[in-house]
Amino acid sequence: MRCWAISDLHVSHPGNAAALDALPDLRPDWLIVAGDVAERADTVVATLARLRGRVGRLLWVPGNHELWRSDDAAGTGVGRYLELVRRLRAVDVHTPEDGWIRWPGEGPPTAVVPLFLLYDYSFAPPEVGPEGALAWAREGGIHPADEVLLDPAPYADRPAWCRARLAAAEALLATVPADHATVLVNHWPLRRDLVRIPRVPRYAPWCGTTATEDWHRRFRARVVVAGHLHVRTTDWRDGTRFEEASLGYPRDWDAARGVQAYLREILPGPSGPLPTGSRGPEVHR
Repeated sequence: MRCWAISDLHVSHPGNAAALDALPDLRPDWLIVAGDVAERADTVVATLARLRGRVGRLLWVPGNHELWRSDDAAGTGVGRYLELVRRLRAVDVHTPEDGWIRWPGEGPPTAVVPLFLLYDYSFAPPEVGPEGALAWAREGGIHPADEVLLDPAPYADRPAWCRARLAAAEALLATVPADHATVLVNHWPLRRDLVRIPRVPRYAPWCGTTATEDWHRRFRARVVVAGHLHVRTTDWRDGTRFEEASLGYPRDWDAARGVQAYLREILPGPSGPLPTGSRGPEVHR
């Protein structure tokens, strides 16, 4: 039995949707979908409902695309997120609001913990700071769609929403028994040094929060799963494996290989760090 992960399915692109429909039955394996399924709530729910029928358990965390304003009836901000949670629960998809789950497969006791943490611009360079992040990005030709489409209501701004999500996640993680390791799952990376986006380096402030830099140590993580970057990598920090699990837009992957080739094995997974200089069994730039 295995637990797989993938993120950034972006099924609004027809090629991605068709390729995902070709994914074979993986039962009894688990599948983590780490955000950015689509922009419309109906599409998110329909896509995950189809996947649910092919896996033993399906876990989802939101990305920014699911939370964008849309012309559908799912609302905006926190209300949109909670509406997605309600509708996904109805098709038996596990969400961040459903807590952690103990992994039933081989290995040490492990809690798989879906998280929704957002970002607070603290990944901006120190000399820029969170307050200067937007101007700095625009100077480099970066105009993040989140600034228009990701409504933080009822919070005053996205950093305030991020702080609330961090507090909720820490409370949840405090309930994991001390003898359990964890798999931490979030759409946005948990460490700044894992954000490698050479084509758009000034997009980094929209990629996470420095508040989570040490969470892999604090919360005994075996694996940390993220997406968002469309740059698939396997990294190791302090004995913890970090998997960036994006599929991405059609330009970011080879359709001839099929979606199954891009699933990342999370559990059981490799047992320790690979030799110095290696980021993992498959590194895509």
